[in-house]
This record gives sequence, structure tokens and C-alpha cells, in this order.
Amino acid sequence: MLEICSFVEVDGAAQPFTEDKLAQIRKQVAGLNAEGLRVIAVAQKTNPRCVGEFGIADECDMVLMGFLAFLDPPKASAAGAVATLEAKGVAVKVLTGDNDRVAATVCEQIGIDASNVLLGSEIDALDDAELAERAENTHLFAKLSRLQKARLVRVMRELLGHTVGFMGDGINDAAAMHASDCGISVDSAVDIAKESADIILLQKDLGVLERGIIEGRRTYGNLLKYLKTTVSSNFGNVLSVTVASLFLPFLPMSALQLVLLSLVYEIVCIALPWDTVDDAWTARPRAWDAASIKGFMLELGLVSSLFDIATFAALFFVVCPAAVGASWAELAAVGDVAGMAAFTALFQSGWFVESMWSQTLVVHMLRSPRLPRPRDHAAPALCLLTVLGLVLVTWLPASPIADALGLMPLPPIFFALLIGIVAAYIALTQLAKRRYIARHGELL
Repeated sequence: MLEICSFVEVDGAAQPFTEDKLAQIRKQVAGLNAEGLRVIAVAQKTNPRCVGEFGIADECDMVLMGFLAFLDPPKASAAGAVATLEAKGVAVKVLTGDNDRVAATVCEQIGIDASNVLLGSEIDALDDAELAERAENTHLFAKLSRLQKARLVRVMRELLGHTVGFMGDGINDAAAMHASDCGISVDSAVDIAKESADIILLQKDLGVLERGIIEGRRTYGNLLKYLKTTVSSNFGNVLSVTVASLFLPFLPMSALQLVLLSLVYEIVCIALPWDTVDDAWTARPRAWDAASIKGFMLELGLVSSLFDIATFAALFFVVCPAAVGASWAELAAVGDVAGMAAFTALFQSGWFVESMWSQTLVVHMLRSPRLPRPRDHAAPALCLLTVLGLVLVTWLPASPIADALGLMPLPPIFFALLIGIVAAYIALTQLAKRRYIARHGELL
């Protein structure tokens, strides 16, 4: 506006716009900007052309009449929200089309480092590699166009490898929101901004972002719990069945029993999305790493398989012969079909129960780096479903439908064995968990 003014109004009279007056005005505007005020100059021209014939050429020799100053202070909760986000590993950067001085003042008020400002005119002179280097250590970007905002988002995602969320409410923010991993807007934003957003905030409070980030990390943590524990457990079971099939004269578990066991186990795991997650785990962002699932499966799945094989040996050589009254070899030698059927059903019942105990308890062992304890227990829903699942599977071999399932009641000696197996399994799993954490730095 000042560039198109040739005069300035002083005490109701137009005076020439001298360099001294220009310097005085710029100093005044800078002072207002430093206070966080947005300044709009007001000018007029007293000899315009006829209405309808105005053009850009008419915007000259204007008379500067004064300024309009607007104050748009940040919310009282903004500083606390920014500090909380920074503490959670979220770098807060401001991308604005506004004046850099005004933006710097607002940033300082809410705790954002504004000592290093990158202007839109400077961005155009940088290639993507140079921009990425500058953007990494810059928190305030001012006088940006919509394309410059989108470019910054793209550079931070593609070249710096950051997960970027962009929050905006105007037309100029739509492109950047679309380029981000997660576009965020508010319910009072323009339509195009809301249409470009993945999330629309209904509360005018930045604290919602912090709560949303923590909830997202908790959900991700519970997802990893399910994937890693289930994959490692299934891997152990598959390996156990493969090994057993090489030595056992029958299947360690029938198809019906395996399906039923998986069904009950999955019902228990339904409560995992509502499980608690350690504060230390949600304290920083996590990146998806599919390779970690493989490593977790191989290292901890072998523990499950080891105890399955130990259970097989105990059932085949101790429990079943004691309950039936003869070993498998003795039954096969005399052709005792009924005895062999009872031997098989007893073996399958034993592993059916032991497998449920080991699969279910391992969820509680691997959900946290620490041992389960009263003040660090799983969510009540997960605890309740765990108890119900264990009671159901332990009861089924003695239930009225046991014959239909190919199961039979287990002798007291099996439950003594089960206690020992479970106790040893928990102890070895804890040791394996510590070894895994020592090698990889974390459990999940």
C-alpha cells in the first residue's frame, strides 16, 4: 500500500510523502507488528475516473490516511498445548501467509522458537534439498503462498521422513492439508478446508490434538500387542504341530478342537483395543516396522514351541499312560483300539487346555516390559475375558459336550503338570523378554 501512495494526510491536509515520513511510518508499523497487531493501511484518491472504469493503473498517487490495527491473540491454552506436544516428540511449526513480525510475536507468546524465520521469497530460491535442511531447524515460515505451504509439507514428508499433520482453516491451507499425512481443521473453517481434512476438531482447544495423539499411540501399541503376541503364539503352535507330527502316531489336536481354541482365544483378544499402554511407550512417536514382527515371532515364538513340545512329552510318556494304564506302544501291540482312542483323546484334551493357558497368559506377559502387577495390570475387560476363556477351555474336557468335541476329563496329575508348565513358561518368557529388550531397545 505504501508504494502506491504519493501523499500522506496530516491534520486534515495532504502533504508530500517524503523519505522521512516513510521511515517514520514504517517504524510505527513495525512497532504495532511487534505487539502482535495486524496492520492494514487506508488510502484514498480524490480524483478517480468514472465509476466502472477503475483499473490497476488508477492505484497510484494515493493519499495515506492512516492504519487499522487488529489484535488476534492466541488462546490462553495454546502455550500449554504446544509445550505438551513438544514433550511428546511432536515438533510444532507455524506456516503462515501473515507478516513475519506479527507471526514471530505470536510464536514467542506460545513458546515456539521464532529466532529463525524462513520467508516465502526465500523458499522460492531454494531447491528441495536445501529447503529440507532449512526446514528441519526452522519453526516459523511466514509470508507463504498456498503452494509454498504444500511444498514445505511434501519436503518434510518425503525428504526428511517425518509424519506430518497440517492444521488449517482457510482456502490457502487446503493444498497443504491434502499433501500431509493427516489434515486437521475446525468446524468453523471454510468448506474446502473441511473437505480436505481427515479430522475436524469440534472443540476450540489445541489440547484436543495432544489427547488425540496419545489415543492414536495407545491404539497403535495395542495393535502391535495383538499382532506380535498372536503371530509369535501361532508360529510356536505351527512349529510344535510340525515337530509332533514327525513323532506322534496321531494328530496332537483335531481340526474341530483347533478351531474352537482359536475362537475362544480371539474372543479374549477382542478386549485388547481397550487395554492400557505404558506411559513410556506413548511418550514418543513410533514408526511402523514390519520387520520387527518377524524378529519378535522367531525369538519369542520358540519359547512357546519349547513348552508345547515339553507338554507333548509329558502327556505322551507320563500323563496318558498313567490315566489309561498302558503306554501307546503297549496298546498298539495288543491292538487295543478303545485304549488308543482314549489315549489320543486324553492327549488332545491336555494340549487343548495347556495351549489355551499358554496363549492367553503370554498376552499378559508381553503387553508390557514389566511383569504383571496390581498397579500395572491389563484393562479390566481383558482380565475378565482372560479368566472366562481359561475357565471355559479348562471346563470343556469335563463338560457334557466333551465327547462331541473329542475331549475327555483330565486326571489330577495333568493339573499338577499344568501348574509347573505355566510357571516355567512365565519365567522363561520373562527371561526371553529381557533378552529381546536388551537387543532391540524395547519390547513392542
